Amino acid sequence: MEHNIGDYGLFIVGAGPGDPELITLKAYNVLKRADVILYDNLCNKALLEIAPQSCRTIYVGKQPYRSCTPQETINELIVRYASTFKVVVRLKGGDPFIFGRGFEELLFAEAQGIKAKYIPGISSMQGSGFADIPLTHRGISESVWIITATKKDGNLSKDLKCAMNSSATVVIYMGMTKLAEIASLYIENGMGAVPAAIIQYVSLPHQKQAVCEVQDLQKAALKEGLSNPAIIVIGDVVKAREIFYQGNQAKLVG
Repeated sequence: MEHNIGDYGLFIVGAGPGDPELITLKAYNVLKRADVILYDNLCNKALLEIAPQSCRTIYVGKQPYRSCTPQETINELIVRYASTFKVVVRLKGGDPFIFGRGFEELLFAEAQGIKAKYIPGISSMQGSGFADIPLTHRGISESVWIITATKKDGNLSKDLKCAMNSSATVVIYMGMTKLAEIASLYIENGMGAVPAAIIQYVSLPHQKQAVCEVQDLQKAALKEGLSNPAIIVIGDVVKAREIFYQGNQAKLVG
């Protein structure tokens, strides 16, 4: 059953972590009637095939530390197409409201008198399960701390110092150029042996990952040939399966 999501306007849609089957039914229904799709670098192009043949698809991606479409240009395109077409989809990798600037675009559109709606997507951090890493697990981690490694000024977020001293699972986005800095911070605080994982191309057939101690993040990335796009997961959940079986074995022995 297709829910009422409005007849027209700008739809800021989460494309999920990569696997095209991981979008929501609501997102699928909007894509089916899209007139224009402005899509990001991390969106699986298979999603564009859901749209009608008459749909215009326009790439507005940003590649880390490489070529990118300026946000001002994206804003101009939103105004141009939303003023002319009935259903304009802004398709963004993962979830648009998790380090995706989706809410900025929604506010911009509303300020221009454009009706805008948000449709969530599965974030890449939720894809950690494809690497057998739960974000929480009873007795191991009761919370999750999500951090961007690179702030607007290019510096590592100071929140990492707070997060690493909590019992939370730490998930770091956009951190592949900060691996040495992240490792050093943990080492300086006597926490270099905390389990960590890097997962690249989450949920896709060519997904790659490395599990190591946080002090060896950079070494592990080089060994496995890992780069962007990737997430970093730090905490005992990385070894949750191992901890679970060790606990059960101890009970049997006892």
